[in-house]
Parts: sequence; structure tokens; C-alpha cells
Amino acid sequence: MQLTFASYNIHKGVGLDRKRDPERILTVLHEIDADIVALQEADRRIGQRASVLPRAEIDDTDWRVVEVAKRPRSIGWHGNALLVRRGIEILGGEALDLPTLEPRGAVCGEIVVEGHRLRVIGTHLDLSGLRRRDQIRALLAFADRCAGDWPTVIMGDFNQWGRRTGAMREFTGGWQILTPGRSYPSRQPVATLDRIVASSHWGCKSAEVHHTGLSAVASDHLPVVATLQLMKK
Repeated sequence: MQLTFASYNIHKGVGLDRKRDPERILTVLHEIDADIVALQEADRRIGQRASVLPRAEIDDTDWRVVEVAKRPRSIGWHGNALLVRRGIEILGGEALDLPTLEPRGAVCGEIVVEGHRLRVIGTHLDLSGLRRRDQIRALLAFADRCAGDWPTVIMGDFNQWGRRTGAMREFTGGWQILTPGRSYPSRQPVATLDRIVASSHWGCKSAEVHHTGLSAVASDHLPVVATLQLMKK
């Protein structure tokens, strides 16, 4: 079984032209055509924390939202949201709190594809290296507590410049860190902030930064994409 995963910090839908354009973000997602998408900065930071991607427009796409929101106009938690392709069964979703001074969180979706139960976590980690380490430890502890040895993918904006330095050293025991390339800032990327981390159940077929004319202006980050194949055990 093979699936395409994507992580995209959409900067609240605001592009480099300073215009909030959710349709432009959705067009980039259609360019990628991933099976499972983790979004960061998908909600506004103030007020009702409303989604910057209107529900009605998401309903017209190939994806469904994994329901984790605690606020009626949100699609996620602390800006994190998960989309899965229609036809994929969603068993449930959970909003996770992460240790930090500034509000940060993650979202977890449990899904079934071709009879296989999978776990996907989307997150946006802190700017502080010390807190990033604590947050990764919290995510790994959560994965360990979950029932079943399910194939798992953790993806998002890790805010970590070094490919395998700092907080990324917390991923041991078979976790595979995929750093497709430079994804920030989108027009002339120099930093590898966005990553996809897979459990040992997966083999990586390909990984890339989705850099097109549209994605270069739609957000301050470029999406990262990986095609993973479930390995036989």
C-alpha cells in the first residue's frame, strides 16, 4: 500500500502579496493531490479562531477534515488540521496539548486504508529549541501510549533548521526523518523547517518540496510531500 503525505504551513491563507486567498491555498493542495495533508496556521489566531479555509470550500474538494476542533468555526487545534482523501475511513481524531509557554498543540487522526489502521499526527513546534525537544518527547510519549503498534506519520512545521540536529535527535528507535528540502521562505527558500517523520513500518518512495509558481506566493512556506509505502512485517 502506498500513500502520499503532505505538510503545509499556509500562513493563515495570507500570501507574499499580503492577500488572504483561501482558494489559492486549495489550488496548491490540488496541485499536490496528496492522500493525507497536515496544515499549520489553518485558523485565525484571535476571536473565534475561525478556519481560514471555509468549510463549504473544503466540502467541494477531494478531502475531508479530521474532526478535532473544540471551537465551532475551527477545523483544527492551535492552527493544526488534518485533511484526508474522501473514501478513506476516519476512525477518530484527537486534539493534543504540547508543553510550552506559548499555546501550541497537535492533532491526531486514526484512519483505515485498505484494511490497515494508521495514525497521523500534524503539529507546529515552538521557536525555542528546548521547548521543541519537550514537545517531540510529548508526541512520542503519546504515540507510545496509543493502543496498537500502528504505522504512524508525524508531520508539520518543526521550526528546526538543522536536518538532524537539536530537537530532531529525539527521534530514535526506528523513526525516519524525511527532510525533503528547503521550504522557507517560499520565494527563495533557505531553511528546512518542514518535515515528515515516519515510523519503521514505512519505506520512503520519494520526498520533495512542492515549488511551483503558485506555491511560491500562496504562503511564506512551501509544502513538503512524501510518498510512503507500507512495508510487510
